[in-house]
Amino acid sequence: MSNVVLAFGLTLFAGLATGVGGLISLFANRSNFRFLSWGTGFSAGVMLYISFMEILPEGTEALAEVYAPQTANWVAVAAFFGGIALIGLIDLLVPAGENVHEFPSAERVSALQKPRNPKTAGSTTSSGQETKLMRMGLFTALAIAIHNFPEGLVTFLAALHDPALGLAIAVAIALHNIPEGVSVAVPIFYATGSRAKALGYSILSGLAEPVGAGIAYLGLRFAFGGQEGAFPPQVMGVLFAGVGGVMVYISLDELLPTSRAYGKGHDSILGLIAGMAVMALSLILLG
Repeated sequence: MSNVVLAFGLTLFAGLATGVGGLISLFANRSNFRFLSWGTGFSAGVMLYISFMEILPEGTEALAEVYAPQTANWVAVAAFFGGIALIGLIDLLVPAGENVHEFPSAERVSALQKPRNPKTAGSTTSSGQETKLMRMGLFTALAIAIHNFPEGLVTFLAALHDPALGLAIAVAIALHNIPEGVSVAVPIFYATGSRAKALGYSILSGLAEPVGAGIAYLGLRFAFGGQEGAFPPQVMGVLFAGVGGVMVYISLDELLPTSRAYGKGHDSILGLIAGMAVMALSLILLG
């Protein structure tokens, strides 16, 4: 039970990082966002290294307890690419006006630095633009919430299996969630003039991670759990391999493009290598 509580706690921590992004977007200048380029690159390095060096091998090892080695490899590979297909399908079915994993445009961010009276929000002179921005912000929040469901499952399952590994993934996903919070908060603040609403919606979008983890855990335990809630090795093997695929997709499709777009020089690759190095050292020292 203590591992379950810890796993939920780490998932909640990762999800609430969208609120950090909301705060940054409301109180920081765009010039201060460069550290997020390094941070998202670092997060991608952590997630890629874990996926190929830890998650996928552990999934294959679990499957090998039930199937012949060759069959276990085939099932693991199928689950890995199945995870990629799942998160790719979610991206396809939940489009957004702007990429939900990138920072907003310079025009939208610079608008936050202009003095604004909340009482003027919704005035007839700019109501059309404000309505459009509000819809964009709400849709972005919904899109991010849906994306965060499988990410919550990733963090939860990893922490349930190995708390140290779960902590590393939680930190990586938390860094990943910061720019998502920016994407939600900016249009909502500009539409309403309310920092509280902008911050609130950015936090709510991240809460989908612990909610998704809880729903997935209860469903899996009901369907496959034994008397103590333990999952059969073939189920854990498929889930872990699939989680590896989800993490690789997130890293390559979301984190690295964002890191390269908002960094300077070699920020992105330095962050990527640093993330891999830190993860490699931690696995050796804690293994």
